[in-house]
Amino acid sequence: MQHPDRYAARLGRPVELRGVAVRDTRREREGIPSALLTDDPGTLAERADVVVEVMGGLKPAGELIGGALRRGVQVVTANKQLIAREGVELHALAQQHGGGLHLEAAVMAAVPVMSVVREALAGDEITRIRGIVNGSTNYVLDLVAREGVPFADAVRQAGELGYLEADPTEDLEGLDAAAKIAILARTAWGVPAPLDEVDVTGISGLTDADFAAAAEQGGVLKLVATAERVPGGRVRTTVRPEVLPAADPLAQARGGTNVVELDAALAGPVRLVGAGAGGDETASAVLADIVRAGLAVAGS
Repeated sequence: MQHPDRYAARLGRPVELRGVAVRDTRREREGIPSALLTDDPGTLAERADVVVEVMGGLKPAGELIGGALRRGVQVVTANKQLIAREGVELHALAQQHGGGLHLEAAVMAAVPVMSVVREALAGDEITRIRGIVNGSTNYVLDLVAREGVPFADAVRQAGELGYLEADPTEDLEGLDAAAKIAILARTAWGVPAPLDEVDVTGISGLTDADFAAAAEQGGVLKLVATAERVPGGRVRTTVRPEVLPAADPLAQARGGTNVVELDAALAGPVRLVGAGAGGDETASAVLADIVRAGLAVAGS
């Protein structure tokens, strides 16, 4: 870990990397001694005070995190799909066994929206969350709107530049954004906010004619995720392409930028802008959660 003295000063004790679980222990990893590599994540997790999960997917990540929480361990994860689908149960395990579940990196990476919702606005009442929470699709839409690139070519370019995965379904169909807005809604209002109740429409069905129509209206097409309270204490969550006025702050998001607006009863609108994905950006959020987890261990 870089800057070990800085982390030791913040935590009051040195941080020791016990090991790194990988699929192939024979392949060298820059900056990680080969002796720390293992292909047995379960055994490694049993020896750690803080477990960091960045493997993604539901299995075996869910079993590893669940097992760690049952042992009262602090867990850091960037796994948005797992948290969106099983977060209620995992948080319950953490509370029951004295562990901790830290997930800042699961939503908008280095943009600290989870901290703001969970902590900074904890004494306020959030009434609506609205944002562009998927930088990959925003890159595609921005390329079409500002540079006139045909939609299919924009998708291809985004894939070539690494904005989209080899299988871009999760991004293009709005599933990534749906997971993030479900997590935000659950955090803001303490409701289950199931992922399968998010009303999702992705951008894969858009055509060049849709972009032309938006431009004729003086608007910009964006994939917008929204969560708001509705009568009866329920929450409505949606992800869908919307034509926004050019002056709308969300319409001005460029490239892979993420923007989220939180409407609060006392604070009014709070807007957060930044890089919602990327290696260094995600690492920043993971490291912040490692510090939080380390402080929890030190205080226990």
